[in-house]
Amino acid sequence: TDGGGNLSLDSIPMGLPMSDPTAWATAMNNLGMAPMGMTGQPLLPDFDPALGMMTGIPPINPMMPGLGIVPPPIPPDMPAVKEIIHCKSCTLFPPNPHLPPPATRERPPGCKTVFVGGLPENGTEQIIMEVFEQCGEVIAIRKSKKNFCHIRFAEEFMVDKALYLSGYRIRLGSSTDKKDTGRLHVDFAQARDDLYEWECKQRMLAREERHRRRLEEERFRPPSPPPVVHYSDHECSVVAEKLKDDTKFLEAIQTLLTWIERGEVNRRTANNFYSMIQSANSHIRRLVNEKAAHEKEMEEAKEKFKLALSGILVQFEQIVAVYHSASKQKAWDHFTKAQRKNISVWCKQAEEIRNIHNDELMGIRREEEMEMSDEEIEDPSEMKETEESALVSQVEALKEENDSLRWQLDAYRNEVELLKQEQGKASRDEDTTKDQQMKLLQQALQGMQKHLLKVQDEYKKREAELEKVREDKLKIETLLENLKEQESSTSRVCACSQEKECPVEKTLSNSPVKSEREVLLVGIISTFLHVHPFGASIEYICSYLQRLDSKICTAEVEVLMTRLQNTFRQELSGVGASLEKRWKFCGFDGLKMT
Repeated sequence: TDGGGNLSLDSIPMGLPMSDPTAWATAMNNLGMAPMGMTGQPLLPDFDPALGMMTGIPPINPMMPGLGIVPPPIPPDMPAVKEIIHCKSCTLFPPNPHLPPPATRERPPGCKTVFVGGLPENGTEQIIMEVFEQCGEVIAIRKSKKNFCHIRFAEEFMVDKALYLSGYRIRLGSSTDKKDTGRLHVDFAQARDDLYEWECKQRMLAREERHRRRLEEERFRPPSPPPVVHYSDHECSVVAEKLKDDTKFLEAIQTLLTWIERGEVNRRTANNFYSMIQSANSHIRRLVNEKAAHEKEMEEAKEKFKLALSGILVQFEQIVAVYHSASKQKAWDHFTKAQRKNISVWCKQAEEIRNIHNDELMGIRREEEMEMSDEEIEDPSEMKETEESALVSQVEALKEENDSLRWQLDAYRNEVELLKQEQGKASRDEDTTKDQQMKLLQQALQGMQKHLLKVQDEYKKREAELEKVREDKLKIETLLENLKEQESSTSRVCACSQEKECPVEKTLSNSPVKSEREVLLVGIISTFLHVHPFGASIEYICSYLQRLDSKICTAEVEVLMTRLQNTFRQELSGVGASLEKRWKFCGFDGLKMT
């Protein structure tokens, strides 16, 4: 393949004598090329490229880039007649066209070097350069004493042009001596320089590919979060002010979280962090209000959507009514067949769309009814349990707050002791500042003690309320048990009086068969199941009975069979998905048992 750095005829100064211009023109004509001389002038002015001797080869211009004197390789299925090539110091005779092409080894990657064997013994580097510089720029020639050499070209495509000369016989001048003749054999050669250059090129391409992929990854990579400043008193005051602002709350809360995770909390900074956490807690009510506002907007949007959908359904109903009125005989007879077909198609489409929208509206209404029913149906016992659990949770929260306040008091006491120790060691100039700090700490301790007392009072009140709730619950449970015992005693007295008054009615009411129709059904079902010893499903039995009487229902038959447990027995057969309930006749076994 011809790449960059192609060699044209004008770029290589060659003074090769054309001893036989007609032979050169014939060779170029056989290859389908316009015959031209070494200077680029046409040899045959009336030559038509389309009338070449070799069919199937498109016309080739030897002056195009990438083509030198030697044309590119021709496929083996298209034999070409090679002509004599005259050089300044030697002559090249083509091989026999009927012989197979010379064998070549596998081409190494990045090959720019060729092996040339069969050189004349008297051949010199100047003669080799004269022959092979027609193929392209020669960088180096390494000639051996044993009639072969290695030639390295500047580009890879020049190697293909050099292989074209394989098989030619070379003769120096007009001598017929064996030392002045030879048969050229050109083949690919494996050179370290070619492989090194090829590997360097591949590494460069790989680097470019890695760089391109890295740029793509960096382009699609999400931006890194902004750095968080280190903790200081100034930054702490800035973050505390931001926490009070709703617009800067998110940035400030992230900074606060990072500081806590870094371990910036200690005895000296605990108060500052507690105040910041307290200000963060104050935003909960705001967030709850925002959520409620959004939920209200969503409900309003739902209502708007429902109203709009109901309006659309009304319009669909009117359109369908128009289609139905047009389908009546008064107006239908006046339309053509095509018009009737279109009207019927339009009516079907409108009905389908109307049904879809109607189902959607009904689904919305069902969801609202379910939500309303869930809100209305609430068990009073569950309400009591929820109130009790709420009280318990409040008591636990108060306990935790009480413990935290105790820990803070201990921390303050430790700090007071440390300050007292440092006060004895410090100078007199610092006494005033320490006194102020002591006063502030004492005031803080007094405030914390008052708060602790309030919390303890609330805790005692909650415990008293919890005990009252428990006592009320026990009273209610005892009342319920007494009521249940009274109901059971009254039911027993009523049952005994009824048994004494009407024993005959009891015997009649206790009988499983209550009418003549049920007696007939029992007989028919017993006969049917006797014929089916492996049992039958209730649907199969009802299908048989409905042939006799279409008013018989499945529930009636199943209730009748369940009452007669000594006559009919239900069994499960099958495994997994094929599990089935079957009824069997067990009257003979039931007779023995009764």
